[in-house]
Amino acid sequence: MTSGTRTWRAAAEAALYGPHGFYRRPEGPAGHFRTAVHASPLYAGAIAELLRRVDSALGSPEELAFVDMGAGRGELITGVLAQCPPALAGRLRPYAVDRADRPDGLDGRVVWRDAPPEGVTGLLFANEWLDNVPVDVVETDGGGTPRLVLVQEDGEELPGDPVSGADADWLARWWPLEGAPPGSRAEIGRTRDEAWSRAVGTLRSGLAVAADYAHESATRPPFGSLTGFREGREVRPVPDGSCDITAHVALDACAGPGATLLSQRAALRALGVDGRRPPLALASSDPAAYVRALGAASEAGELTSPGGMGGFRWLLQPVGPECAELLTEDTSARPPWPG
Repeated sequence: MTSGTRTWRAAAEAALYGPHGFYRRPEGPAGHFRTAVHASPLYAGAIAELLRRVDSALGSPEELAFVDMGAGRGELITGVLAQCPPALAGRLRPYAVDRADRPDGLDGRVVWRDAPPEGVTGLLFANEWLDNVPVDVVETDGGGTPRLVLVQEDGEELPGDPVSGADADWLARWWPLEGAPPGSRAEIGRTRDEAWSRAVGTLRSGLAVAADYAHESATRPPFGSLTGFREGREVRPVPDGSCDITAHVALDACAGPGATLLSQRAALRALGVDGRRPPLALASSDPAAYVRALGAASEAGELTSPGGMGGFRWLLQPVGPECAELLTEDTSARPPWPG
């Protein structure tokens, strides 16, 4: 192996989370890309509604945890706390989990950790966390053999050894490359399966949700999805700490028994995020309310657009029977007009 050449998993780990890694930068992720959390407070409101449903399903326990996985600079947990139902606020125990340092000015109630707390009851929510759990990349050679892709710090790639062991087993089960033409690529999601399993395992009871860029077995991208982001633009992935390095998640591989997969559009609609335009008559009777409702509908439309954020996938993993069916369509949760 050439000096300075590593697997993509090892290179991305250092580039994202090392002492000078991308996620250690002072501007934080929001300085480079926009997630649903940044797009609208409606998103945090929907998670607050889901938290309320989890609390109700669990019989309003004495202490209810909200665990924000991959918390960034605390944007989501701050929004959820701001919209938390008053009846729940006194019993809520909020945890923010991230490998970066605690940001200045974060609500004092938030417990900042580098790993999720063990044995808690409540809601664990991972918004665009799994796509930043580093993975190894493979590419088929001229004979159709999947080989690890090695990478240098400048992004130059080299072929490595054939895939073997547990990684080969994962590929055969979840992203088979048998018969694929030379140059076909895949990302080995085993590290993400394990990370998700560990996170879910910290719940004593409740619900774990992963919301992310994703694909399932019928829609695996033939050349993989590894890419980079910097200052709002997609860029060539270079593992030198200058950009985000991400790849879509094989969420079906992460799913455990009893899990449900659905689109973010369906999930948010079930939680009351409604992109319908307000009735035009409202513009005459209450112009200010019409403008507010129109703005909310526009934000909801961005969150639920099938070609955009609404196309994200949600993996819902209940822990215990109480939270098995919390996202059935509930039109009563939709805001009345005027909004």
